[in-house]
This record gives sequence, structure tokens and C-alpha cells, in this order.
Amino acid sequence: MSSLSKLPVSVLIPARNEEANLPACLESVARADQVFVVDSQSSDRSVEIAESYGANVVQFHFNGRWPKKKNWSLENLPFRNEWVLIVDCDERITPELWDEIETAIQNPEYEGYYLNRRVFFLGQWIRYGGKYPDWNLRLFKHAKGRYENLSTEAIRNTGDNEVHEHVVMSEKVGYLQNDMLHIDFKDLYHWLDRHNRYSNWEAKVYLNLLNGKDDQGTIGANFFGDSVQRKRFLKRIWVRLPFKPTLRFLLAYVFRLGFLDGRAGYIYARLLSQYEFQIGVKLYELQQFGGTLNTPKPNPTPIVQPES
Repeated sequence: MSSLSKLPVSVLIPARNEEANLPACLESVARADQVFVVDSQSSDRSVEIAESYGANVVQFHFNGRWPKKKNWSLENLPFRNEWVLIVDCDERITPELWDEIETAIQNPEYEGYYLNRRVFFLGQWIRYGGKYPDWNLRLFKHAKGRYENLSTEAIRNTGDNEVHEHVVMSEKVGYLQNDMLHIDFKDLYHWLDRHNRYSNWEAKVYLNLLNGKDDQGTIGANFFGDSVQRKRFLKRIWVRLPFKPTLRFLLAYVFRLGFLDGRAGYIYARLLSQYEFQIGVKLYELQQFGGTLNTPKPNPTPIVQPES
């Protein structure tokens, strides 16, 4: 089979103002029989670029509630293939991974597959610091899987797309050996801007965990489950620890050997520590002020003016 032959896979790419990343992403999914770019009213050339590569562009208008973009797409897009592959704009599917996908979708034993990501930062693969392996369930039969709802939709400024939520499937899933690449062509300004939004989302997740919200409809937390469920279990402990920003740096840079990634590893670990601090102060804001800075508390203590 030619390397350019189309495979019976529909690709879903969520996008908003991604003109820098879309060309490389779309080139990497050229082997798919069908490609959807689900856009959120981009103000740059994202739509023009997507259409120039032959992608089907669909506009998603977020109503501020559930579902977000990926689940809405899984429910509403006219997929002509049973298998869907979800790829973010800053991700690339390598030829080797496509060859593996070609074989995997013919295996009747599995209904979905986890893909491992290589995250690149400041021009190099972040191999240590806990960033690898990084498993995500991205290839599955579209009728069988949906993204979990972690009850964060009430929090503003988190975006319209599922980012850290995971796909829930009851059927058997496997793991592919070849990695997908995470290479963001944007600068650190955009990295920080994105993680400012993510920290709003994380603060609500932390609050739900501290309040003992049940995990019905999610992948669940299980120390003896797969790697994703194990992380979710450990997160229940993590949210109750003190000094999390310092611990996050030590975990990434020292205990998970982030120092082996050189300067990029150090900067990445410092940024993760800063991100953890943002989550913490936003969690405090949620707990004390309902998520709005300086909201007056009920029945404030009156200020007594001194007698003249």
C-alpha cells in the first residue's frame, strides 16, 4: 500500500487562531480519508489554511455549558468512517504511526487505542520530568467513546475545548508503540496565556476533589488501573498537600530527572511550578470569594468611626 493511500479514518482537529500550527498538522494527517477542522470563529487565516488542505471546516459556537467542542463534534459531525483520530493543532502524526494505525484498526480485539506523545519545548524533546510517557486515548470508534465531564463548565475563561479531560470507553482498548509529536510553533507568550486558562480549569477540578465530588461519568480514580486512572488517584492526595509549587518543581526537575533535559528541562520545571501556584491562588479565590476577586463576604464587620 502506498504511503499516500487513504486510510478509513476520520480526523478531528479542534482549532482557534492556529495559523502557525495548522499547516504542519494538516500535512501530517494527509493519509486520513476525511479531515474535520472544528473552528471557533478564528480571526486569523486558520479557516483559509484548513480549506486549502482539503479539510472540512465546521464552526462551533460555544454556549458556555456542556458539551464542549470535542464531545459536540463526536455527536454532530457526519463521520463517514467508524474510526476517529483526534489531533490537536500542535500535534503531528508520523508516517510510522500511520502505518501502525493501518494495522491497528483491522484488529477486531480493540475498540480504541492510546497514543503516546512526545512533548517538544524550546526546540527539544522533554523526555524527563514526568512528561514522557504521556498516554492519551485518541484513536477509537467514534460511536463508542465520549469525553468525561469533570463539572468545570461553570468556571469562566477556561476555553470551549476539552483539554485535560479523557475519553471514557467501556470496551477493550490497546496501546500503540509509535509516538505522536507535540510541537507548538507559537511562542512562550501563548504558552503562558494557554496555561492561564488551564489553571482556571484545574482550580475547579481541585475544588471538586476537595469537596468529595463523585467521579461518576469519568474515567475514575484507581491506583491499580491504567496510567491515567493511577494519576487521577494520586491527584486526590496531591490536592491536599502543602507547598505544591515547590513540590511540583522538585518532582519534575529532581525526582523525575528533569535536569537531564538541560536548560529546557529547568525552564519547563520552573513554569510548571508557576502553573501550580496559579492553580493554588485561583483555588483560594474560588473558596473565599466564589471565583471573583474581592467579592464582599456576607455580613462584613462594620467599620466603626472614631468619635470626634
